[in-house]
Amino acid sequence: MSICRALLLTVMVLGAIGCGGDSTSKAIYNKHIVNIAGSTSVMPFTEKLAEHFMVEQPTFRVNVQSGGSTAGIQACMNKTVDIGMSSRELKPDEKTLQEITICLDGIAIVVHPDNPVTSLKLSQVRDIFSGKIKNWKELGWLDRRIDAVTREEGSGTRGAFEELVMHKDFIDDGIMVQDSNGSVKEVVATDPYAVGYLSLGMVDTRVSAVNIDDVKPTADAIKKKQYKIVRPFLYLTMGTPTGDATTFINYVLSKDGQLILKKEGLIPVNESK
Repeated sequence: MSICRALLLTVMVLGAIGCGGDSTSKAIYNKHIVNIAGSTSVMPFTEKLAEHFMVEQPTFRVNVQSGGSTAGIQACMNKTVDIGMSSRELKPDEKTLQEITICLDGIAIVVHPDNPVTSLKLSQVRDIFSGKIKNWKELGWLDRRIDAVTREEGSGTRGAFEELVMHKDFIDDGIMVQDSNGSVKEVVATDPYAVGYLSLGMVDTRVSAVNIDDVKPTADAIKKKQYKIVRPFLYLTMGTPTGDATTFINYVLSKDGQLILKKEGLIPVNESK
């Protein structure tokens, strides 16, 4: 055998070993895959939980996608995901799914930091979004139209807002619609005359959360049941969760998982966690 041919065979063998090693490594990494989809409110917190979880469990890969609560519920029913995410209560025809409450979240009514309105009555919030109150002058500020912003149909945040705030009133069709909490926050953060609603866990210095009926939206006020605009963050499965989905859910409900959610401004479901 010539030296050149021997070298060529050596390269081919090493290449095959290298490829086999990559395949083996990839197979190990992908050994446990958990697919999750749904609420855009729950998504950023699930992504953070997944990041920590995959550091501790390197053979797991957790794929998290949004789409809204209704989409997550349907995906779970259709068995196209392992876990669905919802930020609203299930409707009667959706109750076939297993519900796991991972935490509680307040819905904050937010305005631009330059807006001097710091407190509203729940009835005033309802009137703003139903179109009965259209001008900031009616709320003690300047003579300027209110730029209200709401979430899209099918959003869990909107569903909870309609149930907890609007009751039997409808959100005015003329109000601006955004498709995520992040988009609502961006609108309010850049428009001094805007008002919107989003997850309390997403409130930062770019927006200001107003008091509702003289109660400040805080974790403590939610735990004491003083702040009323509160909804659960749900994970959903078809039947009792099993296998890899159970491993991830158990992590989320563990002391470490609950502490991550608490640091993000959410309310753990078990105070001992």
